Amino acid sequence: MPTCIAPTCIALIVAGGSGQRFGAERPKQYLDLAGKPVLRRTVEAFLSHPQVTGVRVVIDPTWRDAYDAALSGLALPDPVAGGASRQDSVRNGLEALAADGAPDLVLIHDAARPLIDADTIAAVIAALDSTPGAIAAVPVADTLKRGSGDAITGTVDREGLWRAQTPQGFRFPDILEAHRAAAGLSLTDDAAVAERAGLTVALVPSKEDNFKVTTPDDLTRATRAIMSSLWDVRTGSGFDVHRFTDGDFVTLCGLRVPHSHGLEGHSDADVGLHALTDAILGALAAGDIGSHFPPTDPRWRGADSARFLRHAADLVAERGGVIAHADVTIICERPKVGPHRAAMTDRIAQILGIEVGRVSVKATTTEQLGFTGRREGIAAQAVATVRLPG
Repeated sequence: MPTCIAPTCIALIVAGGSGQRFGAERPKQYLDLAGKPVLRRTVEAFLSHPQVTGVRVVIDPTWRDAYDAALSGLALPDPVAGGASRQDSVRNGLEALAADGAPDLVLIHDAARPLIDADTIAAVIAALDSTPGAIAAVPVADTLKRGSGDAITGTVDREGLWRAQTPQGFRFPDILEAHRAAAGLSLTDDAAVAERAGLTVALVPSKEDNFKVTTPDDLTRATRAIMSSLWDVRTGSGFDVHRFTDGDFVTLCGLRVPHSHGLEGHSDADVGLHALTDAILGALAAGDIGSHFPPTDPRWRGADSARFLRHAADLVAERGGVIAHADVTIICERPKVGPHRAAMTDRIAQILGIEVGRVSVKATTTEQLGFTGRREGIAAQAVATVRLPG
């Protein structure tokens, strides 16, 4: 019996927009959405789909640094430079795919639709078995009015009307040819490009949550939708101690802080990051830092503790969760933490991939009591709140 080979299918994520209507300091696709950038959530939805062979992103090269930060750690090919319009950007992406070895199918998706679900992706792909094009869409349910100024001039029959979404899927050779033929025109979506070329495009019922993030209210709505599915809220605590030794700096919360002594430890002895790593692992019921990075293992001698904390954050992500809050308290007489607090919170937020407003760093003393009061070492305690799917 002959073997049935599945078609190759590439998701082309269009992320070249400036997001001017949103009004933020950076394009909306790079903004935080429940602990991850909007673009990362979108890309991960397709990367994790078993029928999607790969993902390619089209961007404005001006924001390459933001792109690299948003998708750090994901195995993706270099992004494609977008054009002056969305239509130009898609065509550039299709040409790049053709140059790399054309796939059988392509799914064209807006970066600002991060709540796309696996079932809709599968349904669009399945429709391409019998038609050259298919788009996710939602039937119009509201009564439609035509107006002039602030007055109604007529009612529009909503029978047969749909709201187009993405992904919009096509057999690759057909949509590439259609886009080449439509160069220079101003068509509103890829389905319109296909229609102009005479291609049949099927409508695939989608979900209301697959909306496009266009305004701050949309981002709030998307955050609520994600958080409502993460109702298993867990809290973990961590504690760590390191004694002083010879040296001229200590590493605290990812920063090198000048001091009269160093800290003794197998890694960089960062008590703040060690305590926070244990707090996150505790929230996951995943053991402690020593079980993941044994101090007897020479690989971790002098290691940057950011690697330990990033590992804990990755475990949360692998379970489909988010880190809602991280709180670290440094306990010592010296050095003073206050001058470095802002930089420490920034560094922890960067390592965890969450917004800085979800991170707290505090410091206290023991009023010269105990080993920290005698300036023999530094201690840290941490609390982490994690939200997981129920």
